[in-house]
Amino acid sequence: MRALTLDDVLPLSEFASQRREFFSAHCRYLDQYRRVRIGPKLTLVFENRQTLWFRVQELLRVARLSEPERVQSELDWYNLLLPRRDTLQAALLIDVSQNTCLTEELAFWEMLHGDSLVLRVGEHKVPSRFLTCRPEDRCIGTAHWLQFTLDAAERKRFGDLRQPAYFVVDDPAYPHQSPPLSEDIRQSLLQDLESSDRD
Repeated sequence: MRALTLDDVLPLSEFASQRREFFSAHCRYLDQYRRVRIGPKLTLVFENRQTLWFRVQELLRVARLSEPERVQSELDWYNLLLPRRDTLQAALLIDVSQNTCLTEELAFWEMLHGDSLVLRVGEHKVPSRFLTCRPEDRCIGTAHWLQFTLDAAERKRFGDLRQPAYFVVDDPAYPHQSPPLSEDIRQSLLQDLESSDRD
């Protein structure tokens, strides 16, 4: 997937003047193509060039960054989050109740690991790989990064819309699965899997 460059970034004033429209479009895009809810507490947001563009623009707006060197530094970091060929990359967001202790509630989610959060296509399972898996990663907040890597046979199976596809947390403490993925979401994720490797 082609990396974001300085040419892709709007000037701060131009983005700020159109932010409401960009934000609305971004939310619609996520809901239709990139966001998957698993039960009442977990949400996967799959990242691609379009989702990261909005993240970068928001960061630059809030931090008031406009110097090319500093903007490029942020782009370099965010570009690492773009999916590579055969890989889906997602943010895992945890909904936390306002009436509970954050530390205690986040401790519950330490049980999550690659074999407990899987993509199922028919009867076939593709495990996830947590990129934020160190203890210090797990204790810092409600968002984590994970990947799903699909080989050629799994990509073909995922592209067969006759087979239902959904995400499952296979753990007795949180036994939930997403609704079957829509055709729009599957086609969008297939584009990620078929992207060329970044240079």
